[in-house]
Amino acid sequence: MSVVRATEKVWLRSYDEGVPATLDYPSVPLHALLDETARRHPDAVATIFGGVVGGRLLDAKMTYGELSRLADRFAAGLQSLGVAKGDRVALMLPNCPQFVIAFYGALRAGAVIVPVNPLYTPPELRGQLADSGAETLVVLSRLYPVAREALAGTAVKRVVVTNIKEHFPPLLRWLFTVARERKEGHRVDLRGDERAVRFTDLLRRAERPRPVAVEPSDLAVLQYTGGTTGTPKGAMLSHRALVANVLQCRAWHRPEEGETGLAVMPFFHVYGLTCVMNFGIACAGALVLIPRFDLAHILLAIQKHRPKAFAGAPRIYVAVANAPDLEKYDLRSVEAFVSGSAPLPLEVQQRFERLTGGKVIEGYGLTEAAPVTHGNPRRGKRKVGSIGLPYPDIDARIVDLETGTHDLPPGEVGELVVRGPNLMDGYYGKPEETALVLRDGWLYTGDIAKMDEEGYFSIVDRKKELIIVSGYNVYPREVDEVLFAHPAVLEAAAIGIPHAEKGEVVKAFVVLRPGAPATADEIIAHCRRSLAPFKVPVAVEFRAELPKSLIGKVLRRQLAEEERAAAARR
Repeated sequence: MSVVRATEKVWLRSYDEGVPATLDYPSVPLHALLDETARRHPDAVATIFGGVVGGRLLDAKMTYGELSRLADRFAAGLQSLGVAKGDRVALMLPNCPQFVIAFYGALRAGAVIVPVNPLYTPPELRGQLADSGAETLVVLSRLYPVAREALAGTAVKRVVVTNIKEHFPPLLRWLFTVARERKEGHRVDLRGDERAVRFTDLLRRAERPRPVAVEPSDLAVLQYTGGTTGTPKGAMLSHRALVANVLQCRAWHRPEEGETGLAVMPFFHVYGLTCVMNFGIACAGALVLIPRFDLAHILLAIQKHRPKAFAGAPRIYVAVANAPDLEKYDLRSVEAFVSGSAPLPLEVQQRFERLTGGKVIEGYGLTEAAPVTHGNPRRGKRKVGSIGLPYPDIDARIVDLETGTHDLPPGEVGELVVRGPNLMDGYYGKPEETALVLRDGWLYTGDIAKMDEEGYFSIVDRKKELIIVSGYNVYPREVDEVLFAHPAVLEAAAIGIPHAEKGEVVKAFVVLRPGAPATADEIIAHCRRSLAPFKVPVAVEFRAELPKSLIGKVLRRQLAEEERAAAARR
């Protein structure tokens, strides 16, 4: 069989009509996206933000003109504190207007953004601040105590503190102040902390920042990721790479200008940052901001604001499909439910579509690619279980797992490697690890995949999560799919555990649906009907929940560590 090489790009034949094979990329910094939209649509709605009170959604709107003015004030405020081009500004915020203001304001000041998970503990936060060299931290007031504890041993000189209520509508702000602010720890005293300044005070210092020359090749974001080796690393994403991926996403989805989108995926994660926030701003869209995962808030927001697109993760689709009152909500405005950040189990996709009537489109990306490289066509042929086709200007290949140097033909399984204008420049301060994943312009993803004759790619599993039983490869995702097909299973994850004779065997971790009993023997018997004997779990452990990242990715590594610790105790 002849080898299909990346230069042939067979996937172009399956593109939606109107999606180009290649794009022109303007030589502009990332914040030019907001500059242009605010210039062309100053009165268009940029953000919608609020909360649920008594089953009703109360929210307030901000226009692009106002957003741009506040970003300018924030940039000027940072400059008044001494922030200069190239300085690191860490953002420890949920999805709220302050994140958008601070992100674009810091970029206008020439700073580099370091997004931080708001759920980090002090040691986790300290590690990221120290590694990135951040000198400024923007943090939610409720998280200020965590920040103070984490700052020892870091370079942080300035802490900008913001209260979540600052952009609430008046009634919600009053209710929050009376009932929740003090009780939930949002009201903090900054006296005695010379590093601390309030977000609102910073905005009052000046209206316009001093101009800063920012080149497309300059570093824009240090996005931390476990990458292909599992240790935290800062992926260096340039202005050019981030602009390129936003434009690739826009060309792929071809949204209407001003289209409303629901911002559930967190902006501190590159999926939410590019595919929701920056994408929405480039399209002059209205961003309905959801600060934390709240199913009622999500469903009410869809019903009230009628978004056409929804970017989510598998855990969101699991939650929606299992909502007891799902029939109360009208979700028909959403033309495409996009799934990313983690593999989407087939059973979850089919159940969600059956209950909602919606269409789920799976895509693929990774932090090192800013992040999107593949997606199913939004309007054309969708292949369930596939991550779809490479985006415009993305080359993709399947190479052998042993050396990574030989292209494999359609249907064969190997490692997915990609290249394009959206790739990172490398891992910050880690040249050896950079050299492992960036080779001759290609990014080695660490994902095991295959491509079919039409150019559709499918992820089989993570290279590092491969289970080898008596010399045979077992892909955990394949076992997961079978587990999900059991009617009593709500969530599942398979891992490899040591075995004296076979090297490894499969163990399954299962969360059962409420009120749906099942035994380990029943689960194992179910697997035997669909899997080869060496792939069948030898043990099943039932859990109330599985460990997940904030974006819903099951942490197999944590399950494996817990299993090793339990074995050591035994």
